[in-house]
Amino acid sequence: MEMSTKSPKLPDHGEPAISRRVFLKTLLAASGAAWLGGLSSPYWGTLPWGHAPRKRIPGQLLGPSASLGHQLRDHHAFPSPTQAIETDVVIVGGGISGLSAAWWLKKQGFHHFRLLELENHVGGNAHSGQNQVSAYPWGAHYVPLPSENAHYVRTLFEELGVIEGYAANGLPIYNELYLCHEPDERLFKDGRWQDGLIPTRGAREVDHDEIRRFLALMQQYRQRIGRDGKRVFSIPVDDSSQDPEWLALDWLSMQDWLQQQGFHSKLLHWYVNYCCRDDYGATMKTVSAWAGIHYFAARDGVAANAQPQAVLTWPAGNGWLVQQLKQQVQEHIQTQALVYHLENTPSGVTVDFWDASKQQSIRVKARQAIFAGPRFVAQRVMPEAPHHALVRTLDYSPWLVANLTLKQRPTEGRGAPLAWDNVGYHDHSLGYVVATHQNITLFPTQTVITYYRPLDHTEPHQARRAAYATSFEQWQDLILADLKSMHPDIEDQIEHMDVWVWGHGMIQPKVGYIWGETRQQLLEPWGNVHFAHTDMSGISIFEEAQYRGVEAAKAVLQHVRALA
Repeated sequence: MEMSTKSPKLPDHGEPAISRRVFLKTLLAASGAAWLGGLSSPYWGTLPWGHAPRKRIPGQLLGPSASLGHQLRDHHAFPSPTQAIETDVVIVGGGISGLSAAWWLKKQGFHHFRLLELENHVGGNAHSGQNQVSAYPWGAHYVPLPSENAHYVRTLFEELGVIEGYAANGLPIYNELYLCHEPDERLFKDGRWQDGLIPTRGAREVDHDEIRRFLALMQQYRQRIGRDGKRVFSIPVDDSSQDPEWLALDWLSMQDWLQQQGFHSKLLHWYVNYCCRDDYGATMKTVSAWAGIHYFAARDGVAANAQPQAVLTWPAGNGWLVQQLKQQVQEHIQTQALVYHLENTPSGVTVDFWDASKQQSIRVKARQAIFAGPRFVAQRVMPEAPHHALVRTLDYSPWLVANLTLKQRPTEGRGAPLAWDNVGYHDHSLGYVVATHQNITLFPTQTVITYYRPLDHTEPHQARRAAYATSFEQWQDLILADLKSMHPDIEDQIEHMDVWVWGHGMIQPKVGYIWGETRQQLLEPWGNVHFAHTDMSGISIFEEAQYRGVEAAKAVLQHVRALA
């Protein structure tokens, strides 16, 4: 997607404005000077924004389409439809949920459906890009080994050759090209790299004791069964035990749970907080204890040819999976299609969308609809739908992602060698992954690294507004200051840097959401409309997105075939 380096005008969703000056003051107050790499940074110091004394790095500020989204937000008056299309099922949204719904429909021999996507590409936050050096992710970039409960994931992986077969003991055999190669992760702390992300440098005996006790407890929770006979923590979420004793953890923050359990180690707290930020884009002060423990206890996938807790990844991240799904349902996809109205009718649904490529409104008449976009968008498209007040209570984590093309691999530094995932202990980002890590090259030269940063320094709506007000050059300065703390010479290696801002990167599993009344009510279909998005799980991971899409597809198939 081509965009200029000028900051795009992204939707503000009716949120209060926040000035750039207030933004900076908020960041400095919340994070200290380290957020900007220190006030002594050569990029900021006493210099005003936008006048950093460095060479200009080529690149673009990217993000979800703003112009079309603004039209929906601002209640733009679209012309009446001039064309009508009839089909059995219409899918709104081409992220993993929408693509999975389409995949399942076609897999069942059902072909009378159409998928409408706002962007000029499908994928949602699993979108990816590519340049002359490598493919790279713009969002989600790995999938853990799926557990036995993740039936749909395993089915897809078998089809795609990710799972190549099964050993005599029944364990899946994964394609070695897709299993994350070693070394897989390292942490930069106190001027040196260490293997793994659990901090060990500077650890006291009490820290080691707490970390061992925490990991042992998480292992116990992986095997814990509730009184209803189900695993306490499962993927998909809705397969988890409904034992009230365990569901009660959802009404407690992860930070409070750690304190209640006697976990006080600063190093352990950093690690748990990192994991919450990594999966949920929110700190352990916000994330519920149930969701925080789920991160550790629900991932129990095993393989015949990989260690437990291994992950699957590709240079494009989960964009590789997007492309595989897209190829299977390509003829049913229409991009640049802004759905602006959807309503139930006695015979099904009508869906009106603006075809940006043809500059005309089109009406789709269908028997059933799957809305596979975020729920706050659904409420704008379906003003007659219930639960507007509940939708307004949902929080979405804003994110910053950047892809940097380097002349050569980042310098190793002291300690552990360059890994797939590289994280700084003192940084407010999540570090970076090496997009070319999976490439089999004897003498690698150029590479692409993907930098991730959840904008969790303040409330989501404030961080979102601040992010939209920040220029491309300011983001570059921020990213450089962060990366230079790990690689002082990295600026000389950068050939290109693109930046992507996700205003609503993922749903936050805040206290009380996963097992509270809000999610249960939002799960209910509205007439002939079924909802399929990770909003409806409370956890934004590939497995949940796929599960929601397939479950919605199964529901609409049942309705359509009952009428046949």
